[in-house]
Amino acid sequence: MTNGQGIHPLAGKVAAVTGAASGIGLASTEMLLAAGARVIMVDRDEQAMAALIEKHGDQLMALPLDLLDPAACATLLPRILEMAGQLDIFHANAGIYVGGDLVDADSSAIDRMLNLNVNVVMKNVHDVLPHMIERGVGDIIVTSSLAAHYPTPWEPVYASSKWAINCFVQTVRRQVFKHGLRVGSVSPGPVATGLLSDWPAEKLKEARESGSLIEPSEVADTILFMLTRPRHVTIRDVVLMPTNFDL
Repeated sequence: MTNGQGIHPLAGKVAAVTGAASGIGLASTEMLLAAGARVIMVDRDEQAMAALIEKHGDQLMALPLDLLDPAACATLLPRILEMAGQLDIFHANAGIYVGGDLVDADSSAIDRMLNLNVNVVMKNVHDVLPHMIERGVGDIIVTSSLAAHYPTPWEPVYASSKWAINCFVQTVRRQVFKHGLRVGSVSPGPVATGLLSDWPAEKLKEARESGSLIEPSEVADTILFMLTRPRHVTIRDVVLMPTNFDL
């Protein structure tokens, strides 16, 4: 992947992606590699990451980490710097899904989802900011959701987590742009990943039959667009959805 002049647009950059071993995180990882970056995958699935390194080579590095373990989560940036020496791009992508009627939800599942989708994102961004501020440059991309922009009735807990993250992205951006940092979110509609396994069966069947899903690679293409704008341009929010998708 080049910029039309034979130059990889992200050459010399170091990126880290959480939840990198599957879905949108995997697509983002492979896009960043193709664009010339060195990429650190942050995930619990060591076997999947080892297979990806074997496939892609030493531009790809694995950081096995359980982000829901507070002590392990706090080691994110030190371990990234130990592995690569710098961090230019941080894609906070790891997340889980809880759908269905609130009355049927398991309380421990709610805690786990809010912890990963909200608290971990905030802690990770908090931890990488000082390094980026000191260097005077950096990009932070957060995987949000179309659910952050619409009160989706079949996923009140998940949608609420993404509304919180949407606010977080917008407020943090206003705090750090003076340091040369860009903060943005990508909010896809239904993406063909394992997260949709919790969707109501009738809704998932309808989406598949109508072609109302997008691919992780299409989300990654959007992230590349965000990262390759001139530094004076920030893409704060991108909402992308299947053309046939009807809320």
